[in-house]
Amino acid sequence: MNHEVDRLLANPYLETLAFVSVALVAMILFLAIFEAVTRYSVWNEIKRGNMAVAMATSGKIFGICNIFRFAIQQEDTLLISLGWAAFGYVILLAAYFIFEFLTPNFNTDEEIGKGNKAIGLISMVLSVSLSYIIGASVI
Repeated sequence: MNHEVDRLLANPYLETLAFVSVALVAMILFLAIFEAVTRYSVWNEIKRGNMAVAMATSGKIFGICNIFRFAIQQEDTLLISLGWAAFGYVILLAAYFIFEFLTPNFNTDEEIGKGNKAIGLISMVLSVSLSYIIGASVI
């Protein structure tokens, strides 16, 4: 069975399709986890036009995909790349909580939920920036 999978993944088109498919499914899962830890409904707020939530969520999407990019570039197997990307995601999630902790003067989640674009922008830039550091650390 593994030999057949390896043979299929030797085709660059199928390999690309496999990596993209796994990354998309993982991204949906990772975004669902972010949704669960925020105090607002991400997709309802985006539907209402809350730009702060859209910026923060966009940063998370970019961060997750960027970490996957670095994991895939290592030219490991699909499973190893997924493992590194998941590990990077855990670090990104931890950074989200650290950001909340480091801002004792206001509640980050609450401010983003209320539409504070400045906090949404900082959250987006933090996710994007950290994704480069995390990604560069992927072995």
